[in-house]
Amino acid sequence: MRLKNRVAIITGAASGIGAATAQLFAAEGARVLGVDLQADGLHQHHDDTPNIETLAMDIAEEGAAKTIIDTAMARFGQLDIVMNNAGIGSNAPGENMSPEMWQKALDVNLTAPFRICQAAIPHLKNAPAGRIINVASVMAQHTDYGLAAYCASKAGVLGYTRTLALELGKFGITANCILPGAIQTGMTHAAFSNNDIADIWARKSPLRRLGQPIDIARGALFLASDDGGFVTGHDLNVDGGMLLRT
Repeated sequence: MRLKNRVAIITGAASGIGAATAQLFAAEGARVLGVDLQADGLHQHHDDTPNIETLAMDIAEEGAAKTIIDTAMARFGQLDIVMNNAGIGSNAPGENMSPEMWQKALDVNLTAPFRICQAAIPHLKNAPAGRIINVASVMAQHTDYGLAAYCASKAGVLGYTRTLALELGKFGITANCILPGAIQTGMTHAAFSNNDIADIWARKSPLRRLGQPIDIARGALFLASDDGGFVTGHDLNVDGGMLLRT
């Protein structure tokens, strides 16, 4: 029960990494507000878990951050952990990328976490051990064709999180990033449902497999718990060693 008596907000909780983390945090004693645009996924994964409540919302909407934080405080009366996991992909050459695609990636992947953190910080200052966990990507440190908007947004998450760690340390709040590698999630389902593509990415890891959402959830649990209490401003690669070959 490493998160007993703590309250966590997890975005992107309707599937993949967010769903797995919400379930793991609840099993470790936390009360969780799972947030996602997809109400059906929230209900499917969490309706039978007493410690998890849900909120269907587009995190990029104006005013969403305040609604999310206010909902957590109204339902639980405290806030200890914020995990910004929700995100979207994008794939287009930088030369041809539409301004709308660029802006959407930044709105969801970077601006929404900024707003949620900003709304949460006053409450995290009141927590015995406040935690901010932002999910970036190994592509925050590397790149590939067509990922200009995605890489820019995730690199921004790294820079923002490191600055939060510096600014909030005096309040006992840690701020860290998780950098997933090739993980089987809703975002990657279309690609990894092709066995040939999945095998190529699995072979990039020395462990010779794709990551699963629970792999990321376990990293998040470390950062959220007392075990990670002296870790801040850190980029935790959970990629099965994939970047050893780049």
